[in-house]
Amino acid sequence: MKKNIMRMFMLSLLGVTMCVSGCNNGLTDEPDKVDFPTKPINVIVPFSAGGGSDLQARTLEKLAPKYLGQSFIVTNKTGGGGTVAWNELVNAPADGYTIGISGVELIMQPIYGETKYHYPTALEPLAQMAITPGVLIIKADQSWQTLDDLILYCKEHPKEVKFAHGGIGSLGHIIGEILGKKAEVDIEQVPFRGGSEAVAALLGNHVQFVVANPGALSEQIRNGTVRALAVSAKERLNNVELNQIPTFKEMGYDIVLENWFGLVAPKEIPSQIKAKLEEKLEKMISDPEFKGNIEKLGLEVEYLNSDQSKKKWQKDNENLKKILDDTGVLEQIQAQKK
Repeated sequence: MKKNIMRMFMLSLLGVTMCVSGCNNGLTDEPDKVDFPTKPINVIVPFSAGGGSDLQARTLEKLAPKYLGQSFIVTNKTGGGGTVAWNELVNAPADGYTIGISGVELIMQPIYGETKYHYPTALEPLAQMAITPGVLIIKADQSWQTLDDLILYCKEHPKEVKFAHGGIGSLGHIIGEILGKKAEVDIEQVPFRGGSEAVAALLGNHVQFVVANPGALSEQIRNGTVRALAVSAKERLNNVELNQIPTFKEMGYDIVLENWFGLVAPKEIPSQIKAKLEEKLEKMISDPEFKGNIEKLGLEVEYLNSDQSKKKWQKDNENLKKILDDTGVLEQIQAQKK
């Protein structure tokens, strides 16, 4: 009788153990022991091929087999200032096999107006990869040698100076409006559909200065066609071709505003899968090949983990709301939508 009872107990215990193991689907609390990934991972890029977001994704694509043992499949889903891609990502299976590229627009779009989802709470950050500030440039044949020279000219010639940027609500637009407010000068803004068009307007003498990301300007800076007067970074850039550009703060204007690029996943991603991705992504972003390619784009590698990214999102959300109200950019965006 006792033997039968003991046999039944052991069989029950074995059954429970097998159930627990099966229910876990191979997941453990240790990322290295998680059976993931077992197939390629889809990476949704919210902007067009050839842009900063896309080129970072393509660099990760080359490194994925080395660090994850599986490939990345990069897909561009453009439109809506990033919202088309992020809408798709919110609705993707939360299994780690669909992730996406994020940018500061993920914070800005819900501020600008109603969106299908509130992306900062509907998506889960995995890592931040890089940052890029805005650079203020003029044509090299202009007489202004410093930002002070340009501001003085603006004061002496009200409403004569125009600046170009990559679109209403873009980083370049916001920086130009902040500068006008802090310097107490009236500068007319001229929007274009992207940084390259804005630079073309400068070279064609249609505007007096441009604020754009360094990647859109590196060739012109390198060949001496344009002169950079200030950068909206916390400190001077590491890039040897750009580290001679003073920051706005050095020039007496408290303007620090940077775009950032990261990776995000659907909100309900299992913690073990998230931990595995976070661990491997940190190694990929620290890889010399990734760093080298990013710096060639005029970007600065700045890794943040998931928790650090969340804190940055919260801080940026508060900061951008205030800036957009103070500069009148939010009002311009709402007027444009009407």
